[in-house]
Amino acid sequence: MITYVKGNITHKSPTYIIVEAGGLGYHVNISLNTYTQVEKLESVKILTHLHIKEDSHTLYGFADAAERNLFVHLISVSGIGPSTAQLMLSSMTPDEMRAAIISEDVNTLKRIKGIGPKTAKRAILDLKDKMLKDSGEELVLASPQDNTIREEALSALVALQFNRIQAQKALNKALKEKPGVASVEELIKLALKELS
Repeated sequence: MITYVKGNITHKSPTYIIVEAGGLGYHVNISLNTYTQVEKLESVKILTHLHIKEDSHTLYGFADAAERNLFVHLISVSGIGPSTAQLMLSSMTPDEMRAAIISEDVNTLKRIKGIGPKTAKRAILDLKDKMLKDSGEELVLASPQDNTIREEALSALVALQFNRIQAQKALNKALKEKPGVASVEELIKLALKELS
């Protein structure tokens, strides 16, 4: 098993990077979440998961262990393969994914391309207990009203040309520090302070 690859990044795209290590170029599939963390780097130590099928050996890369662990959990669910798991981690941050699973938020999960209601429910059923057991990582569990306000605030920040993942992180931090935010405007103001 290849657990990580360390070397210079010779090619970058939002879906994969090529890392040169020991004279070899490793094609490593990544999520948008990982891409935002490596896009400005020239060299990297990327954690990996090697997925082996009869006709291919595919390397998936992660900026941190939490994302890799979540990926391994996701591909253990029937109906979620590595490509779908990669897409899921590109659609939401690992914290948002865990929060959606723990709060049994089927609607949030089924918004992801390729995830229908059955697969979303299966992921929740299979992974909720594992997510709760995962050690000491804090999650922002939002009420349905908070989720609506958060979605509207995220849309507004993306419309203002902010990076989606950075905007999500700012919103998470704002909601964590001030859980009872009552309006979209107030949440946007708090997120803008985080982003400035």
